[in-house]
Amino acid sequence: MNLKKFFHFEELNTSYKQEIIAGLTTFLTMGYIIIVNPKILEAAGIPFGASITATILSAFFGTLAMGVYAKRPFAIAPYMGENAFIAFTVVKVLGYSWQTALGAIFIGGVLFTLLTIFKIRGWLANSIPESLKIGFAVGIGLFLTFIGLNETGIVVLGIEGAPVHVGNFYQPNILLSILGFVLIGFLMIKNVKGSILIGILSITFLSIIFGITKLPSQWIGMPPDISSTLFKLDISGALSWGFFAVILTVFVMDFVDTMGTLLGLSFKANLLDEKGNLPEIEKPMLCDALATVIGSLLGTTTTGTFIESATGIEAGGKTGFTAVVTSLLFLLTLFFAPLISIIPAFAYGPSLIIVGMLMISPIKKLNFNDISEILPVFTIIVLMSFTYNLGIGMTAGFALYVLVKILTGNIKEIKLGMWILSSLSILFFIFYPY
Repeated sequence: MNLKKFFHFEELNTSYKQEIIAGLTTFLTMGYIIIVNPKILEAAGIPFGASITATILSAFFGTLAMGVYAKRPFAIAPYMGENAFIAFTVVKVLGYSWQTALGAIFIGGVLFTLLTIFKIRGWLANSIPESLKIGFAVGIGLFLTFIGLNETGIVVLGIEGAPVHVGNFYQPNILLSILGFVLIGFLMIKNVKGSILIGILSITFLSIIFGITKLPSQWIGMPPDISSTLFKLDISGALSWGFFAVILTVFVMDFVDTMGTLLGLSFKANLLDEKGNLPEIEKPMLCDALATVIGSLLGTTTTGTFIESATGIEAGGKTGFTAVVTSLLFLLTLFFAPLISIIPAFAYGPSLIIVGMLMISPIKKLNFNDISEILPVFTIIVLMSFTYNLGIGMTAGFALYVLVKILTGNIKEIKLGMWILSSLSILFFIFYPY
C-alpha cells in the first residue's frame, strides 16, 4: 500500500517527518491521561491497574480508527470531565456502582453509533451556525489555556471571594514552565519545525537534570491485568428509570463535547468546507462512538476527540497518519507506562497555553455589531472556560441562541437541527444532577 497516496500527503503538502512530529507532539501533550484517568476512576472503585490498560487500549482503538478510517489528525481518549462526573457525582454522591455507570456509558455509545450510522449526528452538526462554531474554537482555546495555567502551577486555587490565585514563582517547576512557554514561543517565531515537541522534551530534560523529576525505577513491564474491569459493566441496572438523569447527562455531555471539539479543531485546521461544515463528519463521529462502546466494555468512561489534538495540528499534522502515529505510541505505553509518566505537567502545560493562544484567532471573524450573534457565542466561550466543562458552555450556547432568535423575531433563521440541540440542552440543565 502506498501510504502517502492513502493519506493524501501530496494533496495536503505534508511529509512523514511532519506527520510523525505532529503525532508525537499530540501524544506527549495528552499522555497524562494514561495516569490521570485511572487515578480519577480509582475514586469510584475501579481498579487502578486494569483502568490503565483500559485507558490505553480504548485510546489506541479510537485514535487508530480516526487515522485509518476517518483520516483526520485527531486523537481519541477517555474524556476528562466525564470521568470526574462518573467518579464523584454518579458513584460518590448518587451512590451507584461503577459497573452501572459503565452500563450507562455503553448505552450512550450504542446510541451515538446508531445516530451516526443514520447520519443524524452529522445533520445536527451541519445545522449549527458558523458563529457558534467559532465560539467552540475560541472556547477550546481558552479552556486549553486555563488547563495549561493550572497544570503548570502559574494559576492555582484561591480562597472564597477570589477563586484563583497566582502561583509561587519561587518554585522551580513554575520557573521551568515559564521558560518552556518562552522557549516554544521563540522557536515558533523563528519558524522552527517541531517547536512544541522541542519545548516539552527540553523542559522534561531540565527537570531531570535539576532533580525535580525522578527517573522511574523500572522502564518496562507487562501490561496490568484487565480482567477485573473487562465486561464488568451492568447494562440492566443502567436501564432503570432512576438512572435516566445520569444517562441523559452522559449522552448530552458526550454528544456536544465531541461535536464541538470536532468542529472547533476542524475550524482551526482549515478542514471545513465553504459552507462551514466538516466533510464526511460521520466518519470521525463513528470512530468516537465505537471507541466509547469499546471503552465501556474494557472498563473506562466516555471517550472522544481530545482538544489536545490541537497541539499536533499546530505542529503540522494534516492527515490521518498523525493519528496513526499517536495510536501506536499509546499502544507502546502498555509496556512503557513508567516512561511516559515522567513527563511532568509543567513540561507539557506551556504547550497548551501556546496552542490556546493560537486557537482564539477565529474570533476576528465574528460580527461584534450583532449582539444577537455575540451573546450566545460569548456565553459558550466563558462557560466552557470558567466552568472547566466544555459541555456546559456548548449546551448553554445552543439554548441561548434559539432564545435570542425568538426574542428578536428571527425565528426563520433557526434550523430544525438547532431546535433539537436547544431542546436537548434545556433537558440537560433540567436533569443535570448538580
